[in-house]
Amino acid sequence: MLKRIIAIAFIFAGAAIAWVVLGGTIFSRTYDSNNELGSRVVSLWGAPQAQSPPSATVDHTEPKTTETVENGKTKKVTEQLVVTDVLPVEASRVDVNLELDYRQKGLLWYSTYRVAFLGDYAFRNTTKQDEASFTLKFPTEQAIYDDLVFTVDGEPVRLTNAKGTATGTARVKPGETATLRVGYRSQGLTEWRYNFGSDVSQVKDFRLKMRTNFKAIDFPENTLSPSEKRETPGGWELVWNYKNLVSGFQIAMLMPEKLQPGPLAGRISFFAPVSLFFFFFLMFIITTMRGIELHPMNYFFLAAAFFSFHLLLAYLVDHVSIHWSFAISSVVSVFLVISYLRLVVGTRFAAREAGLAQFIYLVMFSYAFFFKGFTGLAVTTGSILTLFVVMQITGRVRWADKFAGRVEVNGEKTTNGNFAGKPAPSVST
Repeated sequence: MLKRIIAIAFIFAGAAIAWVVLGGTIFSRTYDSNNELGSRVVSLWGAPQAQSPPSATVDHTEPKTTETVENGKTKKVTEQLVVTDVLPVEASRVDVNLELDYRQKGLLWYSTYRVAFLGDYAFRNTTKQDEASFTLKFPTEQAIYDDLVFTVDGEPVRLTNAKGTATGTARVKPGETATLRVGYRSQGLTEWRYNFGSDVSQVKDFRLKMRTNFKAIDFPENTLSPSEKRETPGGWELVWNYKNLVSGFQIAMLMPEKLQPGPLAGRISFFAPVSLFFFFFLMFIITTMRGIELHPMNYFFLAAAFFSFHLLLAYLVDHVSIHWSFAISSVVSVFLVISYLRLVVGTRFAAREAGLAQFIYLVMFSYAFFFKGFTGLAVTTGSILTLFVVMQITGRVRWADKFAGRVEVNGEKTTNGNFAGKPAPSVST
């Protein structure tokens, strides 16, 4: 019996090493190619976007006199310097629509989105000049911008583009307020942000309304929470409303991530030895109690059938959705175990005890990884229930007799299957 246990433990250790190698291979395939695939997604779709408010400036000249000394004589030189005044933003009304649209590359899903941006900004001319330059800095250079809107008081402005910005000029009388409207449609990745400028900024009469087509909204750390929140049939309507805000924080939305096939398959593979341990443990208890002999080679093939689940899952997720890959791999592995034990022990034992045990410890334990945050609790609960059941059904077992190979029949004990000189009775399976 001891040699048998050692052989089973050796098989278990070999299978565990194989799963560690497989899990490492999956993570290597996932993350080694992530940089290349991520750059492809950025080039095809767009980068994370961080929109800042447009600016308005007015240039004017001021004389500046400097004194120089030449040959002992003092000369005064007057130059005309260009001074740039920044016009204050009196009010901001911003509307943002975010539409999540996932893209898969390799073993990863990327949270790509479409954004429709429209903003009205009121600038007051506090200078004596009547010509202002309005500049919109685009959120990123790695994106396209369609349906561009750039008007001042409803009139289109001729634009010049340079280094990811669009600039136009318009006449604004001193003391008056001009409304700049900017808008576009674009595409981004992972997150969308609106910043108020560098460092700590003061913002007056600000309102940003954001609509999403997804429910799982999430705000990154060190960002502002919405003032109002209303659930819509397909997502949320969020409002940030401030009368006079002084803050260095930003407004941001983090796109929800889809269940990642590569990391999920890798975690399931690393966890596989736990599933196999419970399965081997239960099979050993049941066969020992019933006098069913399973050779270590039988355990080897059972371990191989378990391994086939994770191997098939690892390479199916490249081509099929994670749920279909999981279902197909589960059916294949369970079929291998039941069809094999049917020949070794019998159909009833293979389908009932072995099939049910594999479904619980391989399929259900692995499926717990689909529920983020509940995996550990599910596995712990299953482990405790298993321990309880095994303790109850084996509480009256005399393990010394079982491990010595002694069986009691009609009040007589015998070893190695000899019953008072009579053949050992057959054991029903």
